[in-house]
Amino acid sequence: MCGRFSLRMEPQDIRQNLEDYNLHANEWIHQDQFVPRYNVAPRTHAPVIRRLDLGNSIRSGAEPSEGSSSTQLSMQTMKWGLVPHWSKYEDKTLNTINARSENISSGGGMWNSLRGRKRCVVICQGYYEWLSKGKEKIPHFIKPKSGHLMLLAGLYDSVDLQDSTYTLWTFTIVTTAASNEFSWLHDRQPVILSTQEDLDQWLDTSSQRWSEDLAQIVSRAYTKDSSLKCYQVPKEVGKIGTESSSFILPISERKDGIEAMFSKQRQALAVVNKSSSTSMAKRKRNSDRASSKSTEITLTQTAEGSDDDIKILEHPSVKKTKL
Repeated sequence: MCGRFSLRMEPQDIRQNLEDYNLHANEWIHQDQFVPRYNVAPRTHAPVIRRLDLGNSIRSGAEPSEGSSSTQLSMQTMKWGLVPHWSKYEDKTLNTINARSENISSGGGMWNSLRGRKRCVVICQGYYEWLSKGKEKIPHFIKPKSGHLMLLAGLYDSVDLQDSTYTLWTFTIVTTAASNEFSWLHDRQPVILSTQEDLDQWLDTSSQRWSEDLAQIVSRAYTKDSSLKCYQVPKEVGKIGTESSSFILPISERKDGIEAMFSKQRQALAVVNKSSSTSMAKRKRNSDRASSKSTEITLTQTAEGSDDDIKILEHPSVKKTKL
């Protein structure tokens, strides 16, 4: 699955980086709703790319018409977690942050009405996945080695909810079976659109139909695994609302990572050594006091003895040395 991703880039940088994929969006609808985040969680807003008709008003959010050849791409900030167009209220218990590729291709459920004409591309720098290790869940970050943006296959929808004064736009991320290289981490992964051909086909909704080519795109795992890097990141990323640049860095590169761990170990060792030294000093002081007390007792006992003994103590014999 894909339950968290990162997009900590300013709008102008996102636009510039999209040129690596030959994607040129003339307009960014609801740009003001986007907040750059290292920790993008469900029900927060993020930009997607979708197709629009040139003949229709972009601001109206009009859907592409069948057979239209005059099209352009637009970016739009949407809420993560798809709310179907027939909804009267936003059901926050609905788990629609991901859409399984198998269900989309089979045409079942809510995806059937979206797969033909409401496809989009979700923009991110990389995504987080949690490795289950017993009762522990260890977060990892997966991103392109090239440093380019990662583009994910998505679906979107819009709805006018009851008692709402605006149209709600939402999206979901398409997932597929994990590739062999990342199956150790999780059995699912997002569908990554890595080629120009895949991007063009996914964004081309002019026919408003689902095709075998599209089914192939979402069913195959990412085939360029060697161009991705995966590493463990801090557990703090699991808490929604937390933000830190360290979330997308390997633990070994964090200022508070390995160095902090060794520092804590050194501090702990210093405490142990100090405690040990203090204990030894205390034992020595106790020993000295005990020895002093023993001497006092001996002297007292001797003083209570014969006069000869006292004389010996007061006038110790000195061995004469021949000159």
